[in-house]
Amino acid sequence: MNKLKKGDSVIVLTGKDKGRVGTILQMVKKTNRILVEGINVVKRHTKQSQTSAGGIISKETSIHVSNVALMDPKNRKPTRVGIKINSDGKKIRFAKRSGDLIND
Repeated sequence: MNKLKKGDSVIVLTGKDKGRVGTILQMVKKTNRILVEGINVVKRHTKQSQTSAGGIISKETSIHVSNVALMDPKNRKPTRVGIKINSDGKKIRFAKRSGDLIND
């Protein structure tokens, strides 16, 4: 769970959105779920209130972290994430497929 971060580009591996790419908007560590932009979109029927108009609203719902993989920065394919410790003692994430560093 700690290998993925908010703002990372991920590829969906399973489900109705399989193969689609999105950016992580939010992470729910307690349930191991993430919110990905444009993925797992559902329609919500809302009642009109004083502050908002009623109607049908589309919004993203969470997806389990095991159903996504980080997108390799070099060839845009799914990859696993590894962690290296550089000479300063700082942890750096890298893509195991290509060996490229992942921008934090």
